[in-house]
Amino acid sequence: MSNYTKPAVSQEEINSVISQTYRDLWNDEEQKRIDADIEKHRKADGEFQLPPSAAGRCVKIEQISHDFIFGAHIFNYDQLGTDERNRRYKALYGDLFNSATIAFYWKQLELEEGCPRFRAEYRDTPEFWNNCAEPWKQPHWRRPATDPVVEFCLSKGIRLHGHPLVWGNNTWQIPDWLINKIPFDYLLKADLERNPENRRLQSGGLAEAFKDMTPEEIAEAIPEFTTLINSLVAKRIMEIAIRYGDKVHSWDVVNESAGDFRDGRMIPGAKICKSNYGPMPGDYTYRSFKIAESVFPEHIKLNINDYNLSEHYLNQMKDLLKRGCKIDIAGAQMHLFDPQSCQDIADGKTTVRCPAEVRETMARVAGAGLPVHLSEITITAPGGDRKGEIIQAEITRNLYRLWFSLEPMMGITWWNVVDNCGAPGEPAVSGLFTRNMEPKLSYFALDELINKEWRTNGELKADSSARVVFRGFRGDYKFTWENAYGKVESMTAHLS
Repeated sequence: MSNYTKPAVSQEEINSVISQTYRDLWNDEEQKRIDADIEKHRKADGEFQLPPSAAGRCVKIEQISHDFIFGAHIFNYDQLGTDERNRRYKALYGDLFNSATIAFYWKQLELEEGCPRFRAEYRDTPEFWNNCAEPWKQPHWRRPATDPVVEFCLSKGIRLHGHPLVWGNNTWQIPDWLINKIPFDYLLKADLERNPENRRLQSGGLAEAFKDMTPEEIAEAIPEFTTLINSLVAKRIMEIAIRYGDKVHSWDVVNESAGDFRDGRMIPGAKICKSNYGPMPGDYTYRSFKIAESVFPEHIKLNINDYNLSEHYLNQMKDLLKRGCKIDIAGAQMHLFDPQSCQDIADGKTTVRCPAEVRETMARVAGAGLPVHLSEITITAPGGDRKGEIIQAEITRNLYRLWFSLEPMMGITWWNVVDNCGAPGEPAVSGLFTRNMEPKLSYFALDELINKEWRTNGELKADSSARVVFRGFRGDYKFTWENAYGKVESMTAHLS
């Protein structure tokens, strides 16, 4: 657990920056409903048989892990500029987070064709980053080599989640060397300019080159590239599965593809998909899941992931499941990227992320019958001052409590942990920590929930048969007692 000391914040100070309108949306009745749903959906009754030496003895009960996923991405591994910052960052995985999303973005993982950056090089060391004045200008910023991160997480018992295997985005995912294999005449027609303030705006630039062509015409016009992108995407999935198949517990197999499904671009049997991003393998969500299913061990969870939480995403999941795809988890993104949107929420000017909206959205995503992983969430402070921190912390506490209470939910993953460490265009003050790794009020809000309010600890007296019975949050427990000879004994068990 952390040794950070929480600054005092009075209810009067909170009320001065959080409107009555917002507080009315999260009123006492709403809080009681959330508490009741947490009790119903996140806890279980347990009866455990201890060894005979525990009969009639006082037993200490300590919850040592959660079944529920409390995660964050770990994109800034060893990149924060000082050894102390890196130490504090790494300590969060285990102290606060039990799951880490690891960056497998193709563009930065394979900067040079045929040379994936699995193993660490000098440019991945703390020494490199500690002497890097402008880290965000490095091509592998927020994209550490994967082997060291995987090994670190496994050494601490952290659940690993790989993100993403397949994504059409040509700004963040498709390697430049692969884009450059498209015939030059078509690249001339593409809008490939990069806006340094927000490169996300250009993510569909390749689509411009093929906007007046059918998928059949595209496949006929660029047959070598059509064959290449199909084979390389399949090769990438298989290569990663061979290296990490038994190490990484779950994968975002396909990221943000609901827009292509919505627009009718996923055509079974097609050689190429005329994606909103640009040329992609034909029917790429279906094919990617079928390839992944064939090469990853059966127990590895295969996720689909999207920010588009409309009926189109639900219908896409149902379609893929009907066609025989192994999809284990529905990923859902809920970013509040705009600082003004969080200010408006606090001021009561909008009902975005109010309880009714969140419940309706999550019920829709859960309509496919899959557990839901809130795979990427951002809650931005309206500013870097104390007022902004208070607003961020209050919204964080309410939303985490609500999300945790929902029956289909199996995890929540915070996106940018550290301020000013997001992708270009993402907010600078959306972290739980400052850029110097000082905790913000939102960190304390999560720590109090995850490590205190949502942990079951205490003492019970075992009955004459050495049994203990209690109700607690699902997870692993350690039972400790002193036998009749004064020797301390213990055992562990799982409450599910």
